[in-house]
This record gives sequence, C-alpha cells and structure tokens, in this order.
Amino acid sequence: MPNIVVLVKRVPDTNARIVVNGDRVDLSAVKWVISPYDEFAIETALQHKEANGGSVTALTLGPAEADKILKDAKAIGVDEIVRVWDDSWSEMDSNSIQSALSQAITDLGAEYVYCGKTAADTGAGSTGPGIAERLGWASVSNITDASFDGGLTVTSPVENGQAMISVSGNAVISCDKGNVKVRKPNVKGIMMAKRAQVNVVSASAPSSSVTIVSQTPPPAKPAGKKFDGGASAEEVAKLLRDEANVI
Repeated sequence: MPNIVVLVKRVPDTNARIVVNGDRVDLSAVKWVISPYDEFAIETALQHKEANGGSVTALTLGPAEADKILKDAKAIGVDEIVRVWDDSWSEMDSNSIQSALSQAITDLGAEYVYCGKTAADTGAGSTGPGIAERLGWASVSNITDASFDGGLTVTSPVENGQAMISVSGNAVISCDKGNVKVRKPNVKGIMMAKRAQVNVVSASAPSSSVTIVSQTPPPAKPAGKKFDGGASAEEVAKLLRDEANVI
C-alpha cells in the first residue's frame, strides 16, 4: 500500500490586499491559507489512497504559524501532518527549500509525492520538478486528472491536446485544477484536526544564494479612455491596434 506525501504551502489569501511598507511587503494583516493548487493535490492524493490503500501525509516547510494549514489539510482527510523547520533558517531560496523538503520526504519513506503546479505567492512552479530531480524520481507536471485502476495513470496537457501517462515507480506529480473537485471538511474532520498533533522534523538545507533587495508594487495602470458615438470608431480601432496590441 502506497506511502503518499502531499506538499502544502502557506500563502496569503488570493483575495488579500497586498501592501508595500518601505521596501518590503507588509503581510502582518493578511489572512493565510493553503495555496489553492495544493488543494487539488490533496484531493488527488486522497483519491489515490482510497483506490489503493496506504496513507497520506501532508508536509509543509515553515515556522509554527504554518501549523494552521496542516490542520486544514487534516480536516480534509489526510492521515498525518508534518512540518519541517529549523529556527536558524530565515530567507530561503528554491534550492534550499527543495533540498530540505527532499530530505524530509526521504525520511518519511514516501513513494509518491503530490503538490500544486505552482504556489499562489511566487508562481514559480519549480518545487515539483526540483524535488523530483533531487530524489531521482519521475516527474509529471500540471496533471488535470488521475486514474488508479490497475496502476497510476495521469492526464497532462501537451501541445494540441492531452496526454495520458502511465506512471510506474516513485514519482512527483504536480496538480492543476482540471476535473478535480476538492472535497470540503466535515464537522468530524474539523474536530479531529483541532486535536491533531503536528510532527515537527528537522532537515539540512544549503544557505540561500538569493537575497531580496527590495519589493515594490507594480506601476499603477493608466486611466481608462472613454469614447462615445460611431464617429470615434476609427480612433478606437487605431488605439486597439497601436496601444493595446489586440488587433
């Protein structure tokens, strides 16, 4: 029976208003949630378990504040919740994060790893392939569907269509929305999650080679232009061609 790990990340709510204070993003008043694509990964991992048995462990990297999203994953139905962290860590780049997660995955004895195709805060999409590279496992990205009848088969977009890919052996699979409908926690799950204990583990990670110098908001959008009447059609068409580049 498979030992499945699903990666979850704590990110600002996608509806939150992000404020830059000085030269840094101020997240002090932001609500934190599970990265939305990670929810599709949780659902796919649970379906894998329901089809083939085994267990699902939700794993995150972060300080104690990240326990909340692990308990949210527990309420949805994962079996175990694990957080990897070392208080000496501060800013971490993708290399250090993926190295620490890879060690934790190995220590947990995982056979399959599911994750979201990208995190809502950074949008990098490098975690799944990066961890697969470090583990020496197969990697399938952006899957939109999965079947567990007689083995693991996933659907992933390719040029001009969809590919059905049979996965054998250990693999890291990143999940897109696709046909997956995420289940909601029930009252029993929520109560169990409140009592659940987070298993905190350590790992080694190389020092970050990337340092954030400053953060600035994007430039304000120019004011819109309004045109009335058919006499403006020629000018509107010119602006759409020369400024908006849409025709």
